Order: sequence, then structure tokens, then C-alpha cells
Amino acid sequence: TEETEEEFTRLLLDELEHTIEAAGPETICMVIFEPVQNAGGSFTPPAGYFAGVRELCDRYEILLCADEVITGFGRLGAWFGSEKYDIRPDLITIAKGLSSAYASIGGVVATNTVMEPFLESTRMYTHGITFGGHPVQAAIALKNLEIMKRERVVEHVAEQQNRFRKTLAQLVDLPIVGDLRGTGFFYALELVKDKETRATFDDDECETLLRGFLSPRLFEAGLICRADDRGDPVIQISPPLVAGQQEFDEIVSILGDVLTEAGERMR
Repeated sequence: TEETEEEFTRLLLDELEHTIEAAGPETICMVIFEPVQNAGGSFTPPAGYFAGVRELCDRYEILLCADEVITGFGRLGAWFGSEKYDIRPDLITIAKGLSSAYASIGGVVATNTVMEPFLESTRMYTHGITFGGHPVQAAIALKNLEIMKRERVVEHVAEQQNRFRKTLAQLVDLPIVGDLRGTGFFYALELVKDKETRATFDDDECETLLRGFLSPRLFEAGLICRADDRGDPVIQISPPLVAGQQEFDEIVSILGDVLTEAGERMR
């Protein structure tokens, strides 16, 4: 019988608890997760996973940090992936989306409990960074957030995400496409050698397929996509947060033509 989502969640949580116990809970101060894992291609969490992670962190007194450098500020159809999946982290790392990449900026958001020792203690936290608190980058980020709220950019992603997925799903019929996964405006197409067996490409084939052909060919056709083989080979698709059906159709048209050509080349 096939594994249920509930069974898969339990397996992952048991593995995490075993890892904590093996290392010794007293040696672990924090665990860090992406709400949707980027490496390997937009892996969304199974139901109940982050509730289980939160419970384990509370039980072992370990901080939970959500890495929202990619997923924050609308990419998943919510301001934060932590909000979408009710993660309730102790810390959140943020960067790119804070300024929509108009300026280099990053930051850490922490709960009052985490911040209290830094604010109440008389001792100094001796850490510095050359561009910390940079006023120009901060001003750009604030203006970016103002515009995003005014133009309802995050709400637009939430409203359009089902149309985006439905449009991308047309590509699943291609022989070289084994899976479509993701959420919001953050998706990956997993590429396979054999659709029936889900057999993947070896390292040399990945090099030829992803970097030798797909990346340059997609660029020539007018589409910037990232080809990644940290795990199974994937094409990652993250359109601008203001994209609509016209852009979705163009993305799928280009991907369809190039992936069809790729499949014929790899036979």
C-alpha cells in the first residue's frame, strides 16, 4: 500500500527527533527550516509537519528559525511562509523580498522572548557588521513595502496562484516531466529520463541537459529559469509577483517548446 501523508509526516518527525536525541538536545540551540524547501525543487511540507516540529522544539527547548529569504514577502501567496503554514517560529531570516532586490538588505526578526536578553541585559553583544542599519537600504525597503501594500501585490499572488498552477500543469504531459510541485509563485518541474519508472538522469546527463542545453536555450527563448540538480534535476519557476495569465501562458509556451526539444535530445 502507498504511504499516506500522515505516515510520511510521522516518519519525518521521528527522523528529526532521532537526530536531536543522537546529537544530544543540550548541544542544539536552534533548528533552521525553509517553509518550502528550495534545494531539490520547491518541496512543500506535508500536513501537520511544522506543528510537529514546533512541538519537538518546545519539548527539547530548541529555538525554531524559519529561513524566509526566498519564501518571504509574497512568494507563496502570503507575506510569510510561516504565516501560510502556521509555523510560529522564534526567529525569521529575511532578505531579497524585503526590498524586491532593489537594494541589498537582510535582517532577522525575533520574538520578544528571544530579544529580551539583548534588551534587558547590561552586557554588550559584541557583534558588528559594516553595513548594518544602512539608512539608504532601509529607506528603499520601507518604500518597497509601502508600494507592495498599496498595490496589493501579495493579495495578487494569492488570487492568481491557482491559475498559475493550472497553467503549469499542462507541462506534466511532456515525457521528460516527472513532477510539478510548489505553491504560490514558487514552482519546480522535476525532469526524468523515464516517465513510467521515474528514472532520473545521471551526473553527466544532468550536466549536458541542465547547463549544456536548457539554461542557455531557455534564455535564448526569452525565459530566465534556474536549472538545479541538488537532488533530482529540476527547472525552478518563480515569476514576478505581478505576473498574470498572459505571462503564465508565455512561460508555459516557452517551457513546452524547449522541454520537448530537450526530451528528443536526451533519447
